[in-house]
Amino acid sequence: MATDVVDDQEMREAQRDYLDFLDDDQDQGIYQSKVRDMISENKARLIVNINDLRRRNDVRAAKLMNNAFEELLAFQRALKELVASVDATYAKQYEEFFVGLEGSFGSKHVSPRTLTSRLLGSMVCVEGIITKCSLVRPKVVRSVHYCPATKKTMERKYTDMTSLDAFPSTALYPTKDEENNPLETEFGLSTYKDHQTITVQEMPEKAPAGQLPRSVDIILDNDLVDVVKPGDRVQVVGTYRCLPGKKGGFTSGTFRTIMIACNVKQMSKEVSPHFSAGDVAKIRNFSQSRSIDVFDQLARSLAPSIHGHEYIKKAILCMLLGGVEKVLENGSRIRGDINVLLIGDPSVAKSQLLRYVLHTAPRAIPTTGRGSSGVGLTAAVTTDQETGERRLEAGAMVLADRGVVCIDEFDKMSDMDRTAIHEVMEQGRVTIAKAGIHARLNARCSVLAAANPVYGRYDQYKTPMENIGLQDSLLSRFDLLFIMLDQMDPEQDREISDHVLRMHRYRDPHEQEGAAMALGGTVDVLATEDPDAAVEEHEELQVYEKHNNLLHGSKRKRDKVVSKEFMRKYIHIAKSVSPVLTQEAANHIAEEYSRLRSQEQLGADIARTSPVTARTLETLIRLATAHAKARMSKAVELEDSEVAVELVQFAYFKKVLEKVKKRSRQERDEGSEDEEPEETQPSQKTQRKRWRLRLGEEPMDATLQAEAAQLSAERLKEFKSSLFAVFQSAHAQSVKMAALVEDVNRERRERFSEAEVRAALARMQDDNQVMVADDIVFLI
Repeated sequence: MATDVVDDQEMREAQRDYLDFLDDDQDQGIYQSKVRDMISENKARLIVNINDLRRRNDVRAAKLMNNAFEELLAFQRALKELVASVDATYAKQYEEFFVGLEGSFGSKHVSPRTLTSRLLGSMVCVEGIITKCSLVRPKVVRSVHYCPATKKTMERKYTDMTSLDAFPSTALYPTKDEENNPLETEFGLSTYKDHQTITVQEMPEKAPAGQLPRSVDIILDNDLVDVVKPGDRVQVVGTYRCLPGKKGGFTSGTFRTIMIACNVKQMSKEVSPHFSAGDVAKIRNFSQSRSIDVFDQLARSLAPSIHGHEYIKKAILCMLLGGVEKVLENGSRIRGDINVLLIGDPSVAKSQLLRYVLHTAPRAIPTTGRGSSGVGLTAAVTTDQETGERRLEAGAMVLADRGVVCIDEFDKMSDMDRTAIHEVMEQGRVTIAKAGIHARLNARCSVLAAANPVYGRYDQYKTPMENIGLQDSLLSRFDLLFIMLDQMDPEQDREISDHVLRMHRYRDPHEQEGAAMALGGTVDVLATEDPDAAVEEHEELQVYEKHNNLLHGSKRKRDKVVSKEFMRKYIHIAKSVSPVLTQEAANHIAEEYSRLRSQEQLGADIARTSPVTARTLETLIRLATAHAKARMSKAVELEDSEVAVELVQFAYFKKVLEKVKKRSRQERDEGSEDEEPEETQPSQKTQRKRWRLRLGEEPMDATLQAEAAQLSAERLKEFKSSLFAVFQSAHAQSVKMAALVEDVNRERRERFSEAEVRAALARMQDDNQVMVADDIVFLI
C-alpha cells in the first residue's frame, strides 16, 4: 500500500513538472500558443520537442526517455489539465489528450535492426520504410450497459497491452450484472478508438552489406491511423514494449515486441512545397520574362548532368506539366496525362532520365519490367493476415495516381503483364472483378517507359516498327515515342566525353580537395529534423544555380541553369493552370493532323515510329496545353501548337537506311530505284560495274551481250537448277568457273556453251543470287 502512495506521489510530482513546462508564459509562450492552435484546429495531439524539455528540466527529460509509460501518462494528464484551464468545454469533448515527441534522441534513434532488449520500456525513434499497413479497425475503449430490470446503467473501461496503463483489464464483455440480470449495450454512448498495425522495414541503404533488412510492427491509434501508406519513408517515435505470448496456457520466455507510436513523421519529398510571397513573385517574374524562352530554359535545365537530348527533355517537361483533363457531361473522360516511351541503344542515358524524373516529380513510383507483374502494376487481391478476409492491395499505378510511373526495361515484361497497362494508360482507372470483389480504382498517372529494341541494339536497316517489337494497340497509347541512337560522330563524342569527365571531376563544395573519406562512412543524423535541411528551408529561393565551371562548362556562362528547387516549385504552380484552346491554335492542329495522316511526309527512306491514330490529335492538344502551362498562359495559342507539332514531327518519323548490296528482286521490280534520290546512292548497275572492274574482270563484249539477250527463260531455269545442284553436291559456297562449266554439262545432251554460262551468271548476278570474281562463282 505504501508503494502505491509513493507511486501516486511521484506521478503527481511528474504531472506538476510537465504542467510547469507546458505553462510557459514566463519563458517564451511557445507551448501556450501551440495548445491554443491545437484547440482551434480541433485536434487532441500536441507535438513537443524533447530538446525544449531538456533545456528546461533535464532530469524529467531523462526519465521520460527511460521510463516512457508512466511519464507519458503523467505528461498527457498535465496536458489535459492545461487544456481544461484554457477551454473547459473543449477538454470534456475528448476522453484523453495525447503527446507526440520529436527532436534529438541520440542513442535511442535506431533502425529496426538495432532495436534491442535494452530499449524495452524506453522512448525510441525508429526510421525505415513502411512495407505493410493493416486495415483500420475500431477498438472499444469504454462500453456503457443498461439493465432494464433495475433501471441502472453501468460502464466499463477496457485497456490492453497496447495502452499506456500498466495493468490491462479483462477483455470480457459483460452481458449480466451481479444479480444475473441481462444487460443491454448502449452503443451510442460507448466510445471507440481507431486502431491500425503497420510494419516498418529497415532502409535498404542502411542495412549492413549482404544482410536482409529487418522489420518491426508498430501500432497506431486514434488520430495517427491512415497518415502513411506502404512505400513511405518514415520516422516513428514511440514506446517499445513486449507482449507476453502464451503457449498451451503458459507464458513462454520469448516475447513478441511491438512499438506503440506517439508521433509519425514522413521523410519523403511528397510533402507539398512551402511557398513564401517572395517565391511566388520570383515565379511570376520568371514566367513573364521576355528575354528568355521560358519553355526552352526549363527544358535545358532538366537533368543538366545529361548531355544533349533536347527534344526528349522538352517532352519530359511537358509530361511533368501535363495537359488538361476533361470530364464530359455524359461521364466520359479525356485524359490529360502525357505518356512517353524511350527506345534506344544501351548507354544513351535512358535510365538516368527516369531517375531524374523520380527526384523531380511530386509523386513518382519506380518499377522495372522483369521485377513487376501485371497485378503488381494495377491491383492484387490478397488475404488479410489478421482476419482472413479478402482485400485489395493497390499496385504501383494506383499508388502513383496523379503522378508518374517510371517503368525501366519495358521490353523485358511479358505480354500478359503488358496488357494490364492498356486500360490504365487510356481510361486512367483499374477495373477488377476477382474473388467476389468488384472494384474500380483510380490510376490517373503518366507513364514514362524505357526499353531496348528487339535486337538489343537498334538496327537502322529495319523499320522502327520491326525494331520496337511492341503491338500497335500499346504504341498508340504513348503520346511520344523517341528513338535514341548511339551514333558515332567525332564532334559529338568529343562534347560528350568532355561533359562526362567534368561530371567526374566535380566535388561537393563541403569536401576539401583530396580529403580522405571517413572510415565509418557518412554521419547519421540522430534527430527527427536534419539541421542542414532546416537551414536550407529558410534560405532564399534561388532561381538559377551558381555557375560552376566543372558542372556547367566554361563556355556556357550565358546558358544559366534553373535550380532544382525552383524547378519543382515552378512545376507545382504551373500544373494548376488550365489553359483554353484558341481558334487559330485549333485550326493549326487540325491541319497538321490531317497532314500527318496523309502520306505526304513519307519519303522512300522515312518510316513512322508509331501509328498515327485519332489519339495523335489528342497528343497534339495535350502537348500544346503543356507548353501554354509552362508559359503560365491562360490560352493555348498558335506558338504553343507549333512547338507541339515540332515535337510530334521529331518523335513520329525515323529515317531507314537502305542496304546497298543486297536488294530483293521484288523491290527492284517495284521500281523503288527510281524513287531514291540519285545523289545518296549510285544506281546498282554502275556499282556492279565498278565491282567487276575493281576485281579485274573484263566487261562483256558486244557479242556476249547479244547472246545473253537471246538466252531463253527456259534455258535460264534449267541452268539455275543445275547450278544449285552443283553447289549442293560440292557442299561449298564457291566453285571455280572451269569446274562449274564441266559439272553443269555432265549428263546433259544440249550442253551450255561458256558464253551461255557467263550470260546466265551475269543475269543471276543482277538478281543478287550469285557473285563472280576472278573466275570463281560465289553463291549469295
